[in-house]
Amino acid sequence: MRRRGLGIRTEQIGQEPSNVKSVSPIVSGEAVHLDLREATFASRAVAVFIDIIVQLMLLFTLVGILFAAAPDLDDALYSAIVILVVVLTMIALPVAVETLTRGRSLGKFAMGLRVVRDDGGPVRFRHSLIRGLAGFFLDFWVLGFFGAVAMIVSLLSPRHKRVGDYLAGTVVVRERLTRPPAGWQAQAQRQEWTRTLDLSRLTPDLVLTIRQFLSRANALRPEARHRIAQGLVQQLIGIAGIVPPADHPPELVLDSILAERRAREAARFSGVAPPTHIPDTPNTGPQSPFAPPK
Repeated sequence: MRRRGLGIRTEQIGQEPSNVKSVSPIVSGEAVHLDLREATFASRAVAVFIDIIVQLMLLFTLVGILFAAAPDLDDALYSAIVILVVVLTMIALPVAVETLTRGRSLGKFAMGLRVVRDDGGPVRFRHSLIRGLAGFFLDFWVLGFFGAVAMIVSLLSPRHKRVGDYLAGTVVVRERLTRPPAGWQAQAQRQEWTRTLDLSRLTPDLVLTIRQFLSRANALRPEARHRIAQGLVQQLIGIAGIVPPADHPPELVLDSILAERRAREAARFSGVAPPTHIPDTPNTGPQSPFAPPK
């Protein structure tokens, strides 16, 4: 069987050892196992509560403005406008926000959550639309008994999905960086050549694939591991225009790119600028594990 993406054959990838555990048994289009940190029921409930409070406040505010601006409005016209306001605040606005933010909402932002596809990729408009419609009609309001359906389905789901998630093929995951890890400047293994790179063109799909490949690289056969790393570097060159040094092994390039990205994210979180110069360290240790298989 042939997978799209890197053009590799999955039967050439080694089997996972028994001591390797994954949080979620998902395989991406590049045949890389994804360890998604799925949101807990409690965190999802708090995020939904925040979103619903904001939506209801906006709804009542708009309806109140309508009452004040046109108290003598015809009942039929008034009902039509109220229905339109309900659709805008309870369906259209959440769908638009989730689409534009790639799976976020005010409640999810507060709780450090994000909606992603089942394969780990970012959600598109159709995913958000299905989730929004299902949320209004099935999970929470029309047939949802004020959230009872969503709560029951989520509690019974091993991945805490609601009906909208099952219909859209999505899952809510945790992604918050709670605090910069101690000594992140030293641990990140940043390279001098990465500090001036423009990382804004890195797509969420590519970043997620690289991250999960590096986290699972030890479970792959050396030949498949090196081949996948080379394919991901080629994607970095083609998509983001990143040209690494020729003498850098592909897996080291991937690790350096993610290390630079982590360092910049940690700097934004802490308000401390990352170092602009990374001193060279002598290579006195054993041969790099990133070397291609012989």
